[in-house]
Amino acid sequence: MKWELFISWRYFTAKRKERFISFISLISILGIALGVMALIVVISVMNGFDKELRERIVGVNPHIYIEKQGGIDNPQELLALLDDTKDVVGASPFINGQALFKAGEAVTGVMLRGIDPIAERKVTGIEKYLTAGNLDLGGEDIIIGSELARRFYLNLGDRISIISPSRGKTFDFNIAGIFTSGMYEYDLNLVLTNISAAQKIFSLQGVVGGIGVRLDNLYKAQAVRKALQNRLKAPYWVRDWMGMNKNLFSALKLEKTTMFVIVALIVLVACFNIAGHLIMMVMEKTKDIGILKAIGATNTAIKKIFTLEGLILGFSGTALGAAGGLLLCYLLKTYEFISLPPDIYYIESLPVEMRWIDSIIIIASALTITLLAAVYPAQAAAKLNPADTLRYE
Repeated sequence: MKWELFISWRYFTAKRKERFISFISLISILGIALGVMALIVVISVMNGFDKELRERIVGVNPHIYIEKQGGIDNPQELLALLDDTKDVVGASPFINGQALFKAGEAVTGVMLRGIDPIAERKVTGIEKYLTAGNLDLGGEDIIIGSELARRFYLNLGDRISIISPSRGKTFDFNIAGIFTSGMYEYDLNLVLTNISAAQKIFSLQGVVGGIGVRLDNLYKAQAVRKALQNRLKAPYWVRDWMGMNKNLFSALKLEKTTMFVIVALIVLVACFNIAGHLIMMVMEKTKDIGILKAIGATNTAIKKIFTLEGLILGFSGTALGAAGGLLLCYLLKTYEFISLPPDIYYIESLPVEMRWIDSIIIIASALTITLLAAVYPAQAAAKLNPADTLRYE
């Protein structure tokens, strides 16, 4: 152990005559610990919400949409092309359109999606969201969201009607399933039926609205979208889930950054305490500094002693806060003891997603701020004249 670190450690562990300085030291450590712990927990919760939202969006939607103005009249050729495309694990035709949903005398607008029940299992996770019924849709079967079912007091086997927006014709259906995706918009407005029934409703005989594509990695969506667009060209229009929800995830990213800055102010205030603590320590250790300089210690060595003292304080608080934050995140994720109202958040407990890169950034940021806080007191200690410090001793 170098002698500068040895002296810094002795200063950190030794009992002081001035209890007030020791109290400030304790407050500094606890302040940094609280800030680091709060940062880790807040960012992990933000990551949890981000993950839950992303899973729900891609759970009921394909990763990539391939559409064409007027519909696609050669879906089998396009599906064969997609089978040979790298990173594609599934593709399914669909029809999307607005329609009127009628239950008894009540009528509301819905998004009607016609699907191929067999192919859809490879493209979306809608089947895992079914709370009642199954995805085996016959010609007169329909699947509705739980919010729509709740609003109109509907259950499996009930009869409802879909009114065609183009012809005004009414088609009767049997409720064969109810799903809960966790997204209020989908659970209230999305209904699913067989693609052949959707073709009759929208007068699209032999034509589909588009092809939904699922990838082996949802984060490859932008790259695969560009490749498909270059390959298919106009009049095909290729979109990906990231681009379609860009504003939403940009807002979440901005919110996460804002929360990081706000909570990081706790660490910043604690580091001001460290600066104050070191300044008072320099005043307390003036005699020691003079003796060290008198026996040959350089200004650099004195500066190093008090910089290391600040880092020891910062490291102690950061380590304590990181351990507390990771432990609290683990408990929140494992035992789920903080419940959320499912009718508001559609998540039963507080979501937590720990990412090591975020924890490393938080720890590195706290130590960097601590180092900067120690610079001025260390420089002030190095500038002390040994003759002046020992004159009245």
